[in-house]
Amino acid sequence: MKPFSYLRPATISEATAAAAKPGAVFHAGGTNLVDLMRQNIEAPATLVDVSRLPATIDDTPDGGLLIGAAARNSVVAAHPSVRTRYPVLSRALLAGASAQIRNMATVGGNVLQRTRCAYFYDAAGSRCNKREAGSGCDAIGGFNRYHAIFGASEHCIATHPSDMCVALAALDATVHLAGRDGERRVALIDFHRLPGDQPQIDTVLRPGELITAIELGPSPAAANSAYRKVRDRSSYAFALLSVAAGLELAGGKIKDIRIALGGVAAKPWRASRAEEILRGEAPTKERFLAAAEAELAAAKTFDGNAFKVELAKRTVAAVLGELTGVNA
Repeated sequence: MKPFSYLRPATISEATAAAAKPGAVFHAGGTNLVDLMRQNIEAPATLVDVSRLPATIDDTPDGGLLIGAAARNSVVAAHPSVRTRYPVLSRALLAGASAQIRNMATVGGNVLQRTRCAYFYDAAGSRCNKREAGSGCDAIGGFNRYHAIFGASEHCIATHPSDMCVALAALDATVHLAGRDGERRVALIDFHRLPGDQPQIDTVLRPGELITAIELGPSPAAANSAYRKVRDRSSYAFALLSVAAGLELAGGKIKDIRIALGGVAAKPWRASRAEEILRGEAPTKERFLAAAEAELAAAKTFDGNAFKVELAKRTVAAVLGELTGVNA
């Protein structure tokens, strides 16, 4: 690990000013950043500690929830409003890591964590365009069991590792940002980038910009929501595939529905096609499977991950079956 300086700003404006300096990065829980620094994948000149900035969880005037970026994952998962009004988020956080990591990790850091692709972490022996632009992607012809089936490019097929972000995508969450040019808001589903020809750029963050909060809007579908994670072992493993979904029934039909997939792309993947097919229809196992199949029709698989297509179909149907009481 290379030497670095350390700053602890007292306000958001002080933090964004400090981060504007060359080589400065934000640090909160450090559960991903410190790993990257230890392996010389990240080598910041300055750590700007934002762990003491707002970590509150407050109701919004319209009945939603505003979660401070410095809130710990364990606190969010256990919060009564999250558990009752947004259960998919609580379940995703509890599935995401060990209790010790949840006690350290923050909401803002979770959104910004980088891919867990083995080739990205193998700085000594593997080519990775995300780590070193233009070097190549060894995952394409290598071990790609965990890799993307949507939105990949010839330059990168890595997936985003966050469980929380999949739930946030299904909840239509909004990311609050602050930077030198003021404040702005970005929909969570637009915050992360697909790789294209610049896989080293993960998000739409501008230089020195800081995540200050995550906002969740009010939604009956959010209150009836669930998260399911499929992985190689039962604990402390990243998802082969995950599904976050919420729906509202009215008159025996699906009035509103949100579905997001994890482990399939460089960002949480909103299953808009499946939602469109199911909205306004009566819930049945056959419709769930047909909608999932339509969503997965655009998947592009590789030697090691073709199984994800059928796995995704069945997992989507199972989660929707859980939410509707239909035997899926």
